[in-house]
Amino acid sequence: MSGGRAAAAAELRALHVPGRPLVLPNAWDAASARTVVSAGFPAVATGSAAVAPALGYADHEDAPADEMFAAVARIARAVDVPVSADLERGYGLPPAELAERLLASGAVGCNLEDSDPRDGKLVDVEEQADFLAAVRQAAPWIVINARVDTFLRGSGTEEERVAAAVARGRRYVEAGADCVYPIAVDGLSVEAVRALVAGIGAPVNVVFLPGSALSLDDLAAAGVARISFGPGLFMAVQRHLADLVGEVRAGRDPYRTVDLGLS
Repeated sequence: MSGGRAAAAAELRALHVPGRPLVLPNAWDAASARTVVSAGFPAVATGSAAVAPALGYADHEDAPADEMFAAVARIARAVDVPVSADLERGYGLPPAELAERLLASGAVGCNLEDSDPRDGKLVDVEEQADFLAAVRQAAPWIVINARVDTFLRGSGTEEERVAAAVARGRRYVEAGADCVYPIAVDGLSVEAVRALVAGIGAPVNVVFLPGSALSLDDLAAAGVARISFGPGLFMAVQRHLADLVGEVRAGRDPYRTVDLGLS
């Protein structure tokens, strides 16, 4: 690894500040990544639920690893800020190969989730911890964002799932994760998110999706260190594109209400 990449990883890691979160409007291709950087954001993150459909596949590891890493590489080449790649659960690759391919793509961070894309079930916590530890050993420099799927795949009361997410998150931090990403917490109260942050005791990532009950300010007040947008912006862009295409189909000028900045 070059010194520049090590510095980029350190820069990305330092941006995770509880209460002053790193905000990441997730990108899905080089053009969207450049738009994120042009808006002034200090890093770029991909979201598999946006990248996969942009490549013509479904989410949950339907896209071949080669195509996903190629997409990440195009994004990393297009911008001059740190890039974090959503790698789902690693596409069945051995940890050393996964780390090597991440390095080759130009990204300096990654998301790794703890549910099996084949059946949607939560992976045993120790199995996932061993996986994360092996990735960390193979690439000591990368920023690992360990996704916790307790709220997405687990069961029990809110209190029980918070406790389970805290237990998993703490174990993943012990295994080498830099940040913990309990997904699907948008229905929780500020107090529950604050309990997650306090219990995990490490930077926490929350995804901000359409209809989220908690605002960006709420999440910052709860001590969140990273806020990502997942596939939400991609979905909004696709909805807008569908509207424009509908205008064309109806024989109308789709640009009449859109300023493209060409004049």
